[in-house]
Amino acid sequence: MKILILNGPNLNLLGRREKSIYGSRSFEDYYEKDLLPAFPDLELEYYQSNIEGELINKLHEVGFHYQGIVFNAGAYTHTSLALADAIAAIETPVVEVHISNVYAREATRHATFIGGRCKGSISGFGLESYRLALQYFERLRPSKVGFTYTKA
Repeated sequence: MKILILNGPNLNLLGRREKSIYGSRSFEDYYEKDLLPAFPDLELEYYQSNIEGELINKLHEVGFHYQGIVFNAGAYTHTSLALADAIAAIETPVVEVHISNVYAREATRHATFIGGRCKGSISGFGLESYRLALQYFERLRPSKVGFTYTKA
């Protein structure tokens, strides 16, 4: 089962930025030492970009033949219709994740453009949010995602 973990802007700075919110551990360390050993039956791939278009390209690249995508779009969550449209256009189920509890932060972060296009959303559990999303894919092996968005 091929699963992509996709991280957006500024997540390359985990462990160095705003430690009170995001912790002191890099994502790469968590991925190598915790996620890969915890999910030996999953074929995990990790990709990070600070560039919206590169994230869209990666969704298009894997979105018709991987079995799942765990996506932390960072601040693009709250601003990007283009990412929402890319998720809607692909067949692979996407789970939105956030390290912090976005609902306990400033009001701007309460809205998600991508959430309604995803299978589900997990936030507020630190880096463990990724583990929870991977457990969903490992245990439930979801089929093609549907979404309930309707045009106005």
